[in-house]
Amino acid sequence: MRQIPISDRTIAVIGLGYVGLPLTLAFGKLYKTIGYDVDETRITDLLRGIDSNGEVDLYEIQAAKNITYTTDIKILKDADFYIVTVPTPVDQYNRPDLAPLQNASKTIGKVLASGNIVVYESTVYPGATEEECIPYLESESNLTANIDFYYGYSPERINPGDKNNRLENIIKLTSGSCHLAALEIDALYKSIISAGTHLCSSVKVAEAAKVIENAQRDVNIAFINELSILFDKLNIDIHDVLDAACTKWNFLNFRPGLVGGHCIGVDPYYLSHKSEALGYFAEMIGVARRVNDSMSEFVVSKLVRKLINNRSDFKSVNILIMGLTFKENCPDIRNSKVLDIVKDFEKLNLNYEVYDPLANSDEVYNVFGVKIIKEVKMGAYDAAIVTVAHNVFKKLGAVGVRQFLKPDGIIFDVKAIYPRTDTDLRL
Repeated sequence: MRQIPISDRTIAVIGLGYVGLPLTLAFGKLYKTIGYDVDETRITDLLRGIDSNGEVDLYEIQAAKNITYTTDIKILKDADFYIVTVPTPVDQYNRPDLAPLQNASKTIGKVLASGNIVVYESTVYPGATEEECIPYLESESNLTANIDFYYGYSPERINPGDKNNRLENIIKLTSGSCHLAALEIDALYKSIISAGTHLCSSVKVAEAAKVIENAQRDVNIAFINELSILFDKLNIDIHDVLDAACTKWNFLNFRPGLVGGHCIGVDPYYLSHKSEALGYFAEMIGVARRVNDSMSEFVVSKLVRKLINNRSDFKSVNILIMGLTFKENCPDIRNSKVLDIVKDFEKLNLNYEVYDPLANSDEVYNVFGVKIIKEVKMGAYDAAIVTVAHNVFKKLGAVGVRQFLKPDGIIFDVKAIYPRTDTDLRL
């Protein structure tokens, strides 16, 4: 393997979303870097110093001086180190959709040259890099892996909306297709990650480590969600129980909630898919997914029961949904489970309005067909369901939410961000 001095590397990041942009900026401070995306609007915005995702600001974009943003595949030929950060979603049947990953591999294959290195960061099941990506690189380039070019896997650990745990201060897992490639990949990442790196023994180990990080959280949250349903039947507040249990030093403080997004709500399906392909049914992973996917139904039924008890004319109620993004303080709407609540309200022919100052109203309408109101009417709603713990909602407080309600209106604090005594329902 012909080694190139780190300082002479030209890095190309394929996909400039929540993961790719911070990575591009970090490398762009030290190396000649190419930021590539198929979305022309995204590139135009970045050239103007605008990140529509709200993850980085103008100063951060301007501080990275060595970056070329482009949609032109030809410019990718200038690179010798490629990093793929495209989404890995599931389809309507919860099967892995590897099309973005395969398309990115085809794109790189068209410009790949001898001695180049390709690293994948997108979350996949163990074996996917070598089974689903490398063949496209070889077929498009007419080169052979581990002879003409090399590859690795270094899973993303970005937490959208988190201003404290950033790319640079999260330990980075690295791996390579051979020993020398692994060392070179590790050294390059180590140059931008202040927290350091952990060099995995193989590509499959790195893939597996990433996917179980999210699957573990999914299983733990599912257990708490199941307890929430059980304790609701026992008329016990789950948060009181958790607060008590947390006094033991080794109790894990997971909280109930809607589990959506592009990581925890998706990645376990990748692991299940691979498991089933091998003839093994991973029961705990499957059960956890079913429990977490059913939580929207539990939320709706809990609210409906309360409304029926309080209203003689149940069908005339007007409900305010506060929050549509998949997590707090983040405009990302991918796989938002709040949409399941919206769908259930529509099935019941209930009137509702959605308010989320962080979500892009045009994107929400184009993707979900749901309209977001810009201003909330005072004293107009029979119930307000707070589904996302945005800071703006926390600052508003339960007293502020009450102003949106009729005199006997109901506050359903799904995320338990307000004192229990100030609300009517909690998850």
